[in-house]
Amino acid sequence: MFTGLVEEIGVVAELNPHDETGGTSLTIALPPSSKLLEDAQLGDSISINGVCLTATSITQTPTPSFKVGIAPETLRLTNLGALAKDSRVNLERAVRADTRMGGHFVQGHVDTIAEIVRVAHDGNALTFRFAPRALDVLRYIVYKGYVALDGTSLTITKVDDAEGWFEVMLIAYTQEKVVIAQKKAGDTVNVEVDVLAKYAEKSMAGYLGAQGEILVKPILEEMVENLVAQAMGGHS
Repeated sequence: MFTGLVEEIGVVAELNPHDETGGTSLTIALPPSSKLLEDAQLGDSISINGVCLTATSITQTPTPSFKVGIAPETLRLTNLGALAKDSRVNLERAVRADTRMGGHFVQGHVDTIAEIVRVAHDGNALTFRFAPRALDVLRYIVYKGYVALDGTSLTITKVDDAEGWFEVMLIAYTQEKVVIAQKKAGDTVNVEVDVLAKYAEKSMAGYLGAQGEILVKPILEEMVENLVAQAMGGHS
């Protein structure tokens, strides 16, 4: 699990679609001064642009770097396959029990990707508008709620379900710390919606499933009565 607070920006050293295992591997290089891998162990989880991946190789010298494997399903659901040498990526280590929860609960399990359709300046802030590829995720995206974009915990500032987009704003400080700020219209980001919204939906579905007719039927009947009354010029 992660917090959505990016610890460091790394650089893609290599994306190998045919590595020694027969799969795809990604090698990330870090600045010489980086401490991200100081206590890292093989098998540790590291978020790369919001995707939880397992470190399969760790190098400390001459400069820090690590390698991860990418499963075919991950390539289908995320934009990691579009990375190229020297691409910049957000990095975060898995959260510890004593870590301050400054963002929100992020699993590193991407739901879909979204295309940036507009970037607008608002003072020294930037407003990004995103159109998700899978529109069904919009039911979990609410005004002032959380969303993780390329692994960055951000607050939703506007959402339009009918037109299929939502917006977030990056303050000046955040622009210096995450890769989204350098992206432009047409680029994509990995999207993970707030998992708590999914739990809430499933719990409510189970509750309504058990008592659905008793609870829902009166509500629907009242709605129909109000619509009929309005159509006839009256009101309920």
